[in-house]
Amino acid sequence: MEEKKSLIDFDSKELTVKHQCKLLNLSRSTAYYEIKVYQPSQEEIDIKNAIDRIHFDEPAYGCRRIQGELEDLGFTNIGIKRTRRYMREMGIIAFYPGPNLSKRDLEARTYPYLLRGVGITYRNQVWGIDITYCGTPTGFMYLVVIIDWFSRFVVGWSLSNTMQTDFIIRTVKEAIQKYGMPEIINSDQGSQFTSKDYTECIKSYESIKISMDGRGRAKDNARTERFFRSYKWERLYLLYPETVLELKQMTRLYMHHYNWKRRHQALGDKTPASIYLGRNA
Repeated sequence: MEEKKSLIDFDSKELTVKHQCKLLNLSRSTAYYEIKVYQPSQEEIDIKNAIDRIHFDEPAYGCRRIQGELEDLGFTNIGIKRTRRYMREMGIIAFYPGPNLSKRDLEARTYPYLLRGVGITYRNQVWGIDITYCGTPTGFMYLVVIIDWFSRFVVGWSLSNTMQTDFIIRTVKEAIQKYGMPEIINSDQGSQFTSKDYTECIKSYESIKISMDGRGRAKDNARTERFFRSYKWERLYLLYPETVLELKQMTRLYMHHYNWKRRHQALGDKTPASIYLGRNA
């Protein structure tokens, strides 16, 4: 829908908006409708950016320890409840679950972890999918990434200003259309991945099996976690883009660098593209 709206030229002298909408099979009301995007305060942006860095330094910290770190950084007006809410909005959980895990959505669909003890020996055997928070001094976005476990090749990625499931589903569909279907797609048990919309999307590809990390077991999706660590320490935290536009540009360049230029010791000092695509890269 948004892609169609982006094609409309409201200042065109050759085609009226009505005619353009007819060609695109889009109603005029939809064309003129502006989605209201939540605008966080600068304080919320600063606190969430701090939480993101604390979590990457100390992934085992729960909300109480993170709240203590925030106080040490000068955020003295944030309590446990607000810290917990921000962490939930950012999709952050401690690597080691606490004693009182939040109740799962009634429509959540969880699946067993299928990869314990399984050797990963060829491309498209397993894809891992995950989402992470990406902050700038003026705003933030969420990055979803799909990685082929055998080659570390990023088969799909997308940035969104929300954690809604639709942009994750779109990224999955685009990756499958471009690179074919994996045998297994693995995720954590985040609300986006246990949602009815996401699981039904994956199940619509009958040959794909759904695998999910054990609750609080980040090591089950370690390859994707390592990618996020590389992305953040090698680019996001190093360059720290000022705006969301700069974040998008930086991310696009890093994805190309990671796939085609960055060599991995685990791959025999080859690039992900050279392994996944079977060519010199």
